[in-house]
Amino acid sequence: MKYNPYTLLIICLFFFITGCEDFLDRPPLTVANDETVWDSEDKVRLYANKYYTDFFVGYNSGWGYTGAPLMGFTFSDDIIHNGSQGNFTRSVPNSQVWNMKLIRSINIMLNRIENKMQGILSTEASNHWMGVGRFFRAIEYADIATAYGDVPYYDHVVSDTDLDDLYKPRTPRNEVMDHVYDDLLFAFKNIRLNDGNQYVNRYIAAGFISRIALCEGSWQKYYYHDNERAKKFFTLAVNASDFIIQSGRYDIVTEFRDLFTSENLSGNKDCVLYRHYDQAVGITHSIASNNNLSESVNFGPTADLIKSFICRDGKVWQNSELEGAGNFELTSMIQTRDPRLEATFYDKPTPKNKGSFWYINKFLPRSVAKSVEAGNAPPVEFTSTNNRTDYPVMRYAEVLLNWIEAKAELATLGDGTVTQADIDLSVNKIRNRPLAAEAIAMGVQKTAPMQLSALPDDPDRDVDVSSLIWEIRRERRMEFVFEHSRYADLKRWYKLEYMDTDLNGYLLAGGWVNFPRELKSELKTANAGLFSVIKLNKEEVTYNGGNNAQMKGFYKSSSTSGRQPFLNQVNVNPYLAPVGKTQIDDYASKGYVLQQTEGWPQN
Repeated sequence: MKYNPYTLLIICLFFFITGCEDFLDRPPLTVANDETVWDSEDKVRLYANKYYTDFFVGYNSGWGYTGAPLMGFTFSDDIIHNGSQGNFTRSVPNSQVWNMKLIRSINIMLNRIENKMQGILSTEASNHWMGVGRFFRAIEYADIATAYGDVPYYDHVVSDTDLDDLYKPRTPRNEVMDHVYDDLLFAFKNIRLNDGNQYVNRYIAAGFISRIALCEGSWQKYYYHDNERAKKFFTLAVNASDFIIQSGRYDIVTEFRDLFTSENLSGNKDCVLYRHYDQAVGITHSIASNNNLSESVNFGPTADLIKSFICRDGKVWQNSELEGAGNFELTSMIQTRDPRLEATFYDKPTPKNKGSFWYINKFLPRSVAKSVEAGNAPPVEFTSTNNRTDYPVMRYAEVLLNWIEAKAELATLGDGTVTQADIDLSVNKIRNRPLAAEAIAMGVQKTAPMQLSALPDDPDRDVDVSSLIWEIRRERRMEFVFEHSRYADLKRWYKLEYMDTDLNGYLLAGGWVNFPRELKSELKTANAGLFSVIKLNKEEVTYNGGNNAQMKGFYKSSSTSGRQPFLNQVNVNPYLAPVGKTQIDDYASKGYVLQQTEGWPQN
């Protein structure tokens, strides 16, 4: 994202105001600077600019992976690691608690706009910046409440000497999320339609409102079983999405991989918001370096993810009429599956990925993959921290899928219906995106439109989920694979059981490999017992040095191990994070009580 530059002097002045430490450990404000800097709209804008990298992370920067795709979200049923799989928290940690740094900083901004800028900002400008501040506060509180449930709520700047306020009890989650709802509505009504290129506007806010509201609606329906509150938030998700859809500003016009490999997404109608990277000003990342086909990686797609891709006739592989629908070799799947499969992976198995043998190339241009395949080194801009491809932070495709899922959920609650026109406007518009010439040359074709009257009959469908919602969820899985969404989706659907490796053996296997034909060299160098393959009937065949012909199936490393049990364990709640013993003791030492999170031991 391009941020308009401001002078170092102003940045330094604001540092004194905003250099606040974490909750319960904060120095007082520098009063002199606080009295002098709130004197223009430009300075409010500068103050707000610092939140962009907090909330719109993109590919992160440098070697930073937190919040970024591919590396930052490798904990889900989509990813297999060569070795131990990531585990859920199974005991209360010594130290862990929510971070109120951003909440305090945002509340300072809101307080100063309201109390120090009367007569400086017009009513319109004041409402806009209050909307921006409340939008950011809503994002942060939604994240904290999703992680912890009940959490202390602050809509004001806390005094460093007010212990009753600093050590207040946890506010019930519903009350917190009602405040979030009010903040989102205020932002939706007051943020400017246009505040300049790459600054928060009402469309950007609406995109994130659709995400937050869909998430909370799902939590209320599936975790808390409160359908009325679910309706409230699902309706907000539909309304926010509708605003973007009806504007006509956005469309699905870009080939899938191009969205993640472009060096300039400016003006791209698929992007509601993007983050721009520019080596000339020192803003680069390293995500593409981790899928440049030159680097060896130890993680890749699970067999479960691979099996989930829809066939291009719109049916699941078990009952597709396409020739080769039951052939899971990569070259065959490229021709029979939804185009997003080809756009996500390198086109042949490779030992560069020892976790799965299917190498993720979603964030690498096809031309670079082919050059590396030919024996060339990756271009310097796809090595180390030199990556300069832009990231689509909020895509129109997400708005469409948030919209159709919220409408489908409301329909299950007796509020409205989903029509074929709705499916055509959302799922089918996404399926009709352009294809790359390289993909067409390999036999890739667009997936047939989804038909409400003929939804796929998936024998693997979760019986708790309707066919329509199941297919919408499949669409999200294909569309956002290795991005921000999957783990968060499983939590809000109350479906972390999908990550249980004891229940689903395909989570411990990777890509399908026909070793005798595709990677015969691996059989020559492999020791007996080093790996096995999982067949479609779930039979596991271990390599013994002489059974080469049988080594066709989903690859499984002998070093791969499953997750520790995390469901139905006493005093373990994988859906909500516990607070640390140190923080509970700190409250007690001051004469206050910090309750442990629901589902965790209270002492």
